[in-house]
Amino acid sequence: MPARFEELDWRETPIGVISLRRRLDPTLGVQVHEVKLDDEYLMSSLFTVAEIELARLGLAQVPDADLDVVVGGLGLGYTAQAVLAESRVRSLTVVEGLGEVIEWHRRGLLPLGEELTADPRNSFVHGDFFAMALGERGFDAEKPGRRVDAILVDIDHSPRHTLDSGHAEFYTPDGLRRLAAHLKPGGVFALWSDDPPDEEFKTALGEVFGDVRDHSVFFANPYGGPESANTIYTARLVA
Repeated sequence: MPARFEELDWRETPIGVISLRRRLDPTLGVQVHEVKLDDEYLMSSLFTVAEIELARLGLAQVPDADLDVVVGGLGLGYTAQAVLAESRVRSLTVVEGLGEVIEWHRRGLLPLGEELTADPRNSFVHGDFFAMALGERGFDAEKPGRRVDAILVDIDHSPRHTLDSGHAEFYTPDGLRRLAAHLKPGGVFALWSDDPPDEEFKTALGEVFGDVRDHSVFFANPYGGPESANTIYTARLVA
């Protein structure tokens, strides 16, 4: 029988103590993987619907084949897995600011780690996604300035509730314009948010992108129940 609770790893990081826990939920009868930053829950394997929808909704806006995709934020890996499940994807670059999270996947401490690590289309990059997005060199150290078909982001809680105040610039029209410079014509930016649709942020997106949508994604919540919702924004550069 699996242990009721295990702390698989914890580390001191520049933004606080990050820990990976695995526990058996007695009510649901399933193993749950959770990541905490200090006392705040960052992610849980119980709530992955919106992470998967981030990939599905984002890539649905790109009609082409042989897609090159960037994911900002590795987390438990469900967005990356959903991207790689799309046969049109040629390459995936996952940018993660915490090297510990990449290590957890490579060590097989997370359920999707072996699958993601083994896929030859996928590469993990330890780095600051926001610095890359706002800079001119972009996300490929070997090919500075390389443009991609889609950039999917799940890092901050929302455009208004960031993990670091330095991220705020990214969500402005100027920041979004600099992000868009890393997309091919017709490319798509998609963003996960824990908040309801934000009209002010949609207006900022509309200054840069020609096709802006918000999608409310509902999922079962056994703790706060019966249902919770996240928002996925998709924004497409009009070619």
